[in-house]
Amino acid sequence: MAAPTAKEKLLAGSLSLIREQGFAATTVDDLCARAGVTKGAFFHHFDSKDALGVAAVEHWSRSTEALFQAAHYHRAADGLGRVRAYLALRKSLIRGQIPEFTCVAGTLVQETYASHPAIRAACADSIFGHAATLVDDFAAAIEERGVGGAVTAESLAAHTQCVLQGAFILAKASGEPRRAVESLEHLERYIDLVFNVKQRLRSPKRRRSP
Repeated sequence: MAAPTAKEKLLAGSLSLIREQGFAATTVDDLCARAGVTKGAFFHHFDSKDALGVAAVEHWSRSTEALFQAAHYHRAADGLGRVRAYLALRKSLIRGQIPEFTCVAGTLVQETYASHPAIRAACADSIFGHAATLVDDFAAAIEERGVGGAVTAESLAAHTQCVLQGAFILAKASGEPRRAVESLEHLERYIDLVFNVKQRLRSPKRRRSP
């Protein structure tokens, strides 16, 4: 296997640095130090830090696309089964330190949506692009379960991304990864309600007589 190029090192380093300290706090010097390359190498590949930001999001999208395309949740026989297996996978990925499991695109867009339009557009492509990969599974689940009304596959896929990105924010705000897991568990319950999955109800606890 060939050694990574300077550009590949810079892109890999950018993913970790942006998740650790944010885009604004990350300098070109930081990126070069993390990647182990010179400033000359940086500016050979990227015209500016903003250009690196766009490239980092695109690199993130390619990396995560490969991960999810190969994931086992696609093997479930029915649409709802694939959706539920996808959510189970997302929960399983919430492990380690917070910068290790949070989303590069979500982190970047929170900082740059008003000030860096090219980065915002790249983040939108990443986030909505991933949501689009769930649309067919939601559409199959809607047809299989006979769900009507205002529920659409597109809106459910986008809502799933909304909960995921919000879950990462709660984990960052609290410093507790379990907050993200709890949010996804609520999403699982919501999906079950939308698709009329019957849940076993707990028997109410009886009060003991005084």
